[in-house]
Amino acid sequence: MLAILFKTLPFFALIGLGYGAGRVRFFTPDATAWLTKFVFYFALSAMLFGFASNLSVAEIWDGRFVAAYLTGCCAVYAIALGVARWRGVSAQEAAVEAQCAIIGNTGFLGVPMLVMLMGSQAAGPILMVLAIDLIVFSSAITLIITGAREGRMSSRVFRALGMGLLKNPMIVSMALGLIWSGTGIPVPGPVNEFMVLLGAAATPGALFAIGASLATKSAERLGVAVWLSFCKLVLHPAAVAIAALLMFDVARFPASVMIAAAALPVAGNVYILAQHFGVAPQRVSASILISTAVSILTVTIVIALVTG
Repeated sequence: MLAILFKTLPFFALIGLGYGAGRVRFFTPDATAWLTKFVFYFALSAMLFGFASNLSVAEIWDGRFVAAYLTGCCAVYAIALGVARWRGVSAQEAAVEAQCAIIGNTGFLGVPMLVMLMGSQAAGPILMVLAIDLIVFSSAITLIITGAREGRMSSRVFRALGMGLLKNPMIVSMALGLIWSGTGIPVPGPVNEFMVLLGAAATPGALFAIGASLATKSAERLGVAVWLSFCKLVLHPAAVAIAALLMFDVARFPASVMIAAAALPVAGNVYILAQHFGVAPQRVSASILISTAVSILTVTIVIALVTG
């Protein structure tokens, strides 16, 4: 496990460097926002396109993999949702808490770290996890909150959801990469080199941006945040492992990637959604802060376990 810790430490050290720069205001919130935008729309999109353009749909899509991941996610989602409702919070707040319990930082942290630690063959399973998180669960929280507020589902909501997915650069870059791969035409040399060069900025840029954004997060509602961090870092990978290995008999390597991805800390986009809807952003902020700090150890332990 010590060997895995030494491999994961540089990733978290970059997060720590960004956090320090944000805390001393060397990197202002505006600077962090612009760096995040660069990574999100350009560097990470180039990296995802590069991965997807070298994979076929068959290498990414696996019905048992999808069923196992969805089963594990839904189990933890239901637990977090049920506990929140038992505490007496609203359906909207419960949906945000459930989102914290299952949505990990797959795009900014998981893609670069797990591909580097587990090999390029991990790209396909990671892209599948990312696609499910973005398409299924980001849509679910929007539907729950909108339905709770309006008391019904309208075609306008579904149109907005569709447009949101079509405008998401991570989804677009993965889709374009798979379309290109499907043509059987190799990516031209200059284009491939351009994507590799731009995509290389994704790892340090994303990790630094995570840290800098954490510097502005507050640690309020610690009791709830600790519970949600426990859901994300412990219950989520455990549920996914049970579903993948015992229920759906997913092949060992993609199952290990799926479990490692499930062990990632709460994603920053949950905070963006919470802030957008005006539902419990401080609670999400604390969950991101605590889960990211604790994940230095928990992610290392999970990766050590799944890689044997």
